[in-house]
Amino acid sequence: MSAAAELKALMLRAPKLTLAVAESLTAGNVQARVAAVSGSSAYFLGGVTAYSIDEKVKLLGVDRAAAKKVNCVSAEVAEQMAQGACELFGAGVAVATTGYAEPSPADGVAVPFAWWAIAVRGARGKFSLRHGRVECPDATRTQAQAIVADAALAELVAFLSEVR
Repeated sequence: MSAAAELKALMLRAPKLTLAVAESLTAGNVQARVAAVSGSSAYFLGGVTAYSIDEKVKLLGVDRAAAKKVNCVSAEVAEQMAQGACELFGAGVAVATTGYAEPSPADGVAVPFAWWAIAVRGARGKFSLRHGRVECPDATRTQAQAIVADAALAELVAFLSEVR
């Protein structure tokens, strides 16, 4: 069973949860995997691909100063993106990705990598957060995007399996 199919079962278990996605480096790959599963419209509210700092700030509420210091690539930025997606869509759960799909010598990045984050809205609007890093040595741009999308979904399934 794919991670996206496992996700469906977890999201629809009582009490039913809703999902939003915020992506940068994965450029819609996470959303495409979620939406590829029949019946995903029962829990998937939508997502946003925000590549620029301006869009991350405007749409997802990312702290501009913190994001600027790290070129929008950090665990903190990923967590803010996930929380922002929950807020933007009114979702109970969100997953986010941000990183480098290719090496970027100017930024000191030798291999593609990304941060993923998960936000789950709890009692009184407080969020439970989890984040992690995925490295993609020797991956092409599209391979890195796919690796990170798959990893983010797998981590979301693992997290929800623990808390549901």
